[in-house]
Amino acid sequence: SDFNPEDFYADDEMVITISHLGYIKRTPLTEYRSQNRGGVGSKGSDTRDSDFIEYIYTATMHNTMLFFTQRGKCYWLKVYEIPEGNKNSKGRAIQNMLNIDADDAVNAFVRVTTLADKNFIESHNIVFCTKNGINKKTSLEQYSRPRTNGIIAISIREDDRVISVALTDGDCDIIMANRGGKAVRFNEKTVRAMGRTATGVKGMELEENDEVVGMVVLPKNDDVQHSLLVLSEQGVGKRSAVDEYPTVSRGCKGVKTLQVTEKTGALVAIMDVNDDNDLMIINKSGITIRTSVDQIPVQGRATQGVRIINLGKKNDCIGSVCKVSHEAE
Repeated sequence: SDFNPEDFYADDEMVITISHLGYIKRTPLTEYRSQNRGGVGSKGSDTRDSDFIEYIYTATMHNTMLFFTQRGKCYWLKVYEIPEGNKNSKGRAIQNMLNIDADDAVNAFVRVTTLADKNFIESHNIVFCTKNGINKKTSLEQYSRPRTNGIIAISIREDDRVISVALTDGDCDIIMANRGGKAVRFNEKTVRAMGRTATGVKGMELEENDEVVGMVVLPKNDDVQHSLLVLSEQGVGKRSAVDEYPTVSRGCKGVKTLQVTEKTGALVAIMDVNDDNDLMIINKSGITIRTSVDQIPVQGRATQGVRIINLGKKNDCIGSVCKVSHEAE
């Protein structure tokens, strides 16, 4: 009766990789041997041409991964429950490992060191951002009791969906950006903590037919030099210093983060990046382009930016943008 599967697994360090098409695996950290600066990197996965590694987490065998879906459900897997594979294996489809509805899909992941430490789960929050500009904060404690069939993580309206989820420490800044090229920055303390099944509060005021494209969470005590990258449908973008975004009250229309014109098209992505990142840009026509972040200029917040990629076809536009680890050619 006291069987605990954790006792059978050493708490070894692992690298968890999740691909763009939703394949997951864990690989012992020892397989990723340390390389000198200027090394060429090593191939992280032998996925199909249209797939690539989008998320990489370092974790130990006893950590927990939380999976959040577009329709607002939460599922759990212990790291030792994730299938092991070598660096070049494809992994297993997340959809086949969790009891997810056919019309739903996982689109956000959070790694948690432990759900057993009372102080940790009560001092950390899960923050949600939806397409319609809703923001919600709930104590991690409410997600600390795993169930096989998942639980409702946030109540979602029929025309809305979850686009981003993050773990916060109670004093992070949140930046949300919309297709119209505006961004709003506020402290998470202005969002009151709510129950698990609550809908949330207005994080950003949207005009008709507009929608939020992304959320960035900035910890207060972070030594990494971040900049905010924005990219439009027609491949125009730039990086801007985080300090250029003023902290305002929640629910505002926000300030300009990209001069949106007919030439640029609508904003499609906002993310925090540093010089060690690459971007994977996927066009609606299915072409994938990889570019290094350090080649993208840092410009003022209200500027139009520069052309980062050339779209070959006339009616093509950018479908999605992902931040990945830098890999030398």
